[in-house]
Amino acid sequence: MPTYRSRLEIIADVLKAVGDGAKKTRIMYIANLSYKLLGKYLKKTVEADLLNFNNNYFEVTEKGRLFLERFKDFSSRYAKLEREREEISFEREVLERMCELPQSKSNNPGSRRKRR
Repeated sequence: MPTYRSRLEIIADVLKAVGDGAKKTRIMYIANLSYKLLGKYLKKTVEADLLNFNNNYFEVTEKGRLFLERFKDFSSRYAKLEREREEISFEREVLERMCELPQSKSNNPGSRRKRR
């Protein structure tokens, strides 16, 4: 099943693809975006002052560099929380299963023999 990138992940990928300067085609391939989505995200990042557009090249602004630094920190913290959430969910599932009756008793509750 494919995993989809969030809006923030796509913006970070665009900024990383631009690096020290890049044209649209290079950004599109490196960020793995369609031409239509690339246009949408380039427009947003330029309007948000994360990128500048000069002489057919896009360049990351100081605000864009700050965004990338903060996004890197956010991503690692978020991944750590996701792993912890998965561990907690697993532990809950183990506890839930411990509360269930064993199969042999739950399938046939009257299976005990009567003493004579």
